[in-house]
Amino acid sequence: MTTTRRKFLSTGAIAAGAATLAAPAVHAQSPIRWRMQTYAGAALGEHVCKPAIDNFNRIAAGQMEIELYYADQLVPTSELFRAMQSGTIDAVQSDDDSMQSPTEVTVFGGYFPFASRYSLDVPVLFNQYGLKEIWEQEYAAVGVQHISAGAWDPCHFATKDPINSLADLEGKRVFTFPTAGRFLAQFGVVPMQLPWEDIQVALQTGELDGIAWCGITEDYTVGWADVTQYFLTNNLSGAWIGHFFANADRWAEVPDNLKLLMQVCFEQSHYYRQWWYWGGEADLRVNGPKLELTSIPDAEWATVEEKAREFWDEIAAESEVKAKVVEIFKQYNDVMSKAGRPYRYG
Repeated sequence: MTTTRRKFLSTGAIAAGAATLAAPAVHAQSPIRWRMQTYAGAALGEHVCKPAIDNFNRIAAGQMEIELYYADQLVPTSELFRAMQSGTIDAVQSDDDSMQSPTEVTVFGGYFPFASRYSLDVPVLFNQYGLKEIWEQEYAAVGVQHISAGAWDPCHFATKDPINSLADLEGKRVFTFPTAGRFLAQFGVVPMQLPWEDIQVALQTGELDGIAWCGITEDYTVGWADVTQYFLTNNLSGAWIGHFFANADRWAEVPDNLKLLMQVCFEQSHYYRQWWYWGGEADLRVNGPKLELTSIPDAEWATVEEKAREFWDEIAAESEVKAKVVEIFKQYNDVMSKAGRPYRYG
């Protein structure tokens, strides 16, 4: 049967009209937009957060976009948790301690004294010893999604005056984390809390005598090595515990494929930090031109480690959750000590 052009146009138009009525309307969807603030200032954020966000935005290909803000740009770091919980900010990169999370695990964020020796300790503790589940439960209870935990740099003193004994710490005004400050106060340290971006000026003006906030890689990266003269090789912790978090309601709105992409990008960020810090800590101690190395004798520093164990028990007595975390730290460090080299030395 031959179909004439006129008949085709007539019947085709009817069919097309029917199809138009039957098919749902399709509208171009706007991308999901999030605002994330990191604890880090711009210089540090270029390493510890921006690459992950850039990768996520690139791979998400218009489905979602995260706008990154650095320390104190939207809210002060101490208010990060509340802003995320309320939805003012969608996501945060921080340790628990700095942003003053109202959870039982907050005291362990940042630098819990001597809980870790090396950066690999942190992912093992979270993925093999149960910390991941504890953190997820604690944050779910306050309306926040714990996305990812990672190990970052060790905690050392960088100071304007040399530290060669515990007595040299007496009266030193030091920028540090709340829990680290609570522990160090027994050695005469005066803990100070200031906006991250104000630290360099505070060291120059004499408001601060030093910092116990990071390792030597960060000291050089953010400019603190320019305004301090000495670096203490003894460390308070072998690795900072930091995380990525999100408002639970915002997280629930994200499609599963983008949740997975976010997790992968954040895990890659943790991995980058592990080797970036690890290599930098060694190289800058040996080749860095700005900071002179000092050390407190091992026998004297051992008394600090003994006090840390007392501090652990003090924290454990505060709640069941804290006791559970401290017990995990004890079990893990016991295993590492018995395993010996390369897991533990001495």
